[in-house]
Amino acid sequence: MNRLMCFLVCSFVSVTQAFEIPTNGLPEFAEYGDLVELVPGKFQSVPENRRFQDDVDQVTLYSYKVQSTVTSRMANTFIQTKVVNNSPQPQNVVFDVQIPKGAFISNFSMTVDGTTFTSSIKEKTVGRALYSQARAKGKTAGLVRSRALDMENFKTEVNVLPGAKVQFELHYQEVKWRKLGSYEHKLHLQPGRLAKHLEVDVWMVEPQGIKFLHVPDSFDGHFDGVLVVSKGQQKAHISFRPTVAQQRKCSNCSETAVDGELVVMYDVNREEKAGELEVFNGYFVHFFAPENLDPIPKNILFVIDVSGSMWGIKMKQTVEAMKTILDDLRAEDQFSVVDFNHNVRTWRNDLVSATKTQVADAKKYIEKIQPSGGTNINEALLRAIFILNEANSLGLLDPESVSLIILVSDGDPTVGELKLSKIQKNVKQSIRDSISLFSLGIGFDVDYDFLKRLSNENRGIAQRIYGNQDTSSQLKKFYNQVSTPLLRNVQFNYPHTSVSDVTQNSFHNYFGGSEIVVAGKFDPEKAEQLQSIITATSANTELVLETLAKMDDLEEFLAKDKHADPDFTKKLWAYLTINQLLAERSLAPTAAAKRKITKTILQMSLEHHIVTPLTSMVIENEGGDERMLADAPPQDHSCCSGALYYGSKVAPSSVPSWVSPSPTPMIPMPARGAQVLEATPPPHVMRVENDPHFIIYLPKSEKNICFNIDSEPGKILNLVSDPELGILVNGQLIGAKKPKNDKLRTYFGKLGFYFQSEDMKIEISTEAIALSQGSRTSTLSWSDTAHTINHRVLVSVKKEQSVTVTLNKDMSFSVLLHRVWKKHPINVDFLGIYVPPTNKFSPKAHGLIGQFMHEPEIRIFNERPGKDPEKPEASMEVKGHRLTVTRGLQKDYRADRLFGTDVSCWFVHNSGKGFIDGHYKDYLVPQLYSFLKRP
Repeated sequence: MNRLMCFLVCSFVSVTQAFEIPTNGLPEFAEYGDLVELVPGKFQSVPENRRFQDDVDQVTLYSYKVQSTVTSRMANTFIQTKVVNNSPQPQNVVFDVQIPKGAFISNFSMTVDGTTFTSSIKEKTVGRALYSQARAKGKTAGLVRSRALDMENFKTEVNVLPGAKVQFELHYQEVKWRKLGSYEHKLHLQPGRLAKHLEVDVWMVEPQGIKFLHVPDSFDGHFDGVLVVSKGQQKAHISFRPTVAQQRKCSNCSETAVDGELVVMYDVNREEKAGELEVFNGYFVHFFAPENLDPIPKNILFVIDVSGSMWGIKMKQTVEAMKTILDDLRAEDQFSVVDFNHNVRTWRNDLVSATKTQVADAKKYIEKIQPSGGTNINEALLRAIFILNEANSLGLLDPESVSLIILVSDGDPTVGELKLSKIQKNVKQSIRDSISLFSLGIGFDVDYDFLKRLSNENRGIAQRIYGNQDTSSQLKKFYNQVSTPLLRNVQFNYPHTSVSDVTQNSFHNYFGGSEIVVAGKFDPEKAEQLQSIITATSANTELVLETLAKMDDLEEFLAKDKHADPDFTKKLWAYLTINQLLAERSLAPTAAAKRKITKTILQMSLEHHIVTPLTSMVIENEGGDERMLADAPPQDHSCCSGALYYGSKVAPSSVPSWVSPSPTPMIPMPARGAQVLEATPPPHVMRVENDPHFIIYLPKSEKNICFNIDSEPGKILNLVSDPELGILVNGQLIGAKKPKNDKLRTYFGKLGFYFQSEDMKIEISTEAIALSQGSRTSTLSWSDTAHTINHRVLVSVKKEQSVTVTLNKDMSFSVLLHRVWKKHPINVDFLGIYVPPTNKFSPKAHGLIGQFMHEPEIRIFNERPGKDPEKPEASMEVKGHRLTVTRGLQKDYRADRLFGTDVSCWFVHNSGKGFIDGHYKDYLVPQLYSFLKRP
């Protein structure tokens, strides 16, 4: 469970002011004894892709509640779970909630066996300092990125004593954005097992009036008649409260059928073309989404990545989507296609009208594309910009048209200009203000932060889809969001001193099916009503739209509904403003400008009590002697609630909910002291040492290729993953005591080995060596020389030096222990790992080391002097990429434990980009014994 950094939610008494939580007459925890027979069966340890059950419940779910209120598109969601440990042994209970990446967490609390933990928001360094003073034992919290599209995971892990009761409670808020003509509110329901009390309530309060509301059946008809939808003119209530019998997958099943998304789709009335202007409690919000306008002609360049990594299903789906998209072009539109790998090609060097003949010819061109080679993003974008700029200079563009570039790519640049900041600068200098750049990133390799910066800076948006999703439908959906321009140069003006601090959610073009949202502060003492004047250009005319808003009308309406959020205007303004400032911060031209923006974001985050990339949530008990820390993940410039599980997290495809408890096994495994079984170390191995440096020996080429991985403490990297043979090696990073030269170094502090055929797990840390097989466990100490043999697995420990793990006598792994002076101000103890190349792995073997067990072809040529006279450079061709590599030295510590032996290698920059498959982040796994999931 070491890997589960978690974020949590609960308090028996803490409820934020925005919610009124009905108790339905139930006592706070009722009688837990009544629940034991709800789900016959007891948990037992089984492989990670299976459920854990036996004869008696060990951890029982008493109640599972999700409540959400949406007031004028401002959504507040509350998730609460209550559990009890019926086991005679302590259990690890993990609460895992998926929330939208754009959402802000506003409150968290939990109560563990009568002790209440509440949360507060602190500046990050302050939060970490408080946490270091009183770390909670047996409890962790964290907010981490999820591989799911636009998701984050909020997790908490608590060790619960026998008979103890636990409650988790989380609040978060988000704005509902209009896409394709409607809003979508998603709640991910994943209790994982039967709950005696399961309640889901969604209240909608829309002063404009609800035009339509639809709740699609996402449970295959299982809950027909259980979901109740009540809709009025301006309000709606969706209630989902299945009984225990209704939750069962079948009449005699112990598994729950509640596992999926509750989706509410709706839109509001729009009688006024000038939009809806709402003023309340010192803030205003202006929603602008006019209808019944003729589309503006568009000039569109499709820039498509056709490098080797697009081979297969990604390219096939992209081609199918492009054929549909081309059919949607209107006769007055102009277009062309740019495709690129290491070279850049154009279907037409000039824009052409979207006639049936031209569209048919473009389809034929796209169908013949064969992906290969590297990725030259810089030249492809500059070519597209040049085509649009030249057409504009020659007067070939309709002055009333809108120009767009849509970039579709699945990887970072590997050819031409490689520096992302330089590409960004080149695009910014070349592109006209009238051109919008939209980006769609496909798969795990692409640098999505770069695409977001690129698009945000050039009047566009970016979206990401992953390789395991339907690329075709996602690409078409993305195109539909940005392909129907209705208004240009939309400007909002509020001509009165009563208005200040105005911010909005988009650039100044309006696309059909979307919505522009503007918010600001309003001083009612300076004016009794708020005036808005909007100017814009439509397909055939200049528009001037004016509207007025009074406070009294909205105040009277909201006062009548107990579920309406009285702070919705304030929250929406803060949400928009902070997100806008975060985008501006990433594009700040100077350090001084960035510091000023950072200060404003921090002040607003603390004032509004929300977790942002600049703040941390400190969770502590009343005495302040036990604390947990939840940092926001790095900014990644919807979704979901409630998953609760126990023990080790399992794959989402198998058991996404309550999994097994993980009590400490008590049956020891035999281990005996002995002379360590030593052999002459093989001269050529694959090594990972220091912080961490990877040295990959390629036997056929007789070359050492090396690269570094710069990640974060706590992250787990997959080194070897062979699902066919059931062999796994993962390493968890630890950080140095403090940064050196403004960089915090990371090292492997723990390594996990798993041999599925033997049901054998080996955890090697700098403290001890732990072995487990089924219910049998044993711990070996670094202070002894010993070995243990179990069937085909030999574990041999050499006192205070190394551990060798050998499987079936022909596959081995050596782990070296590096001790440092305990009072060293920076360095920490860490581990190195050495793996001899072998052909014993299956063709499916992968991982940062495992992928090279099947040696790729490389060619190193054009050796030349480098910037450092002692480090020559060369060109290396590998996996369809041409890389610049640098000659250098790394260390092998097997023979000389103190100073090491120099190993000459060719160094690949940027965390091995181009040499390893994909991006190094693709090799991050959630737990120490998780197999790598390849996209």
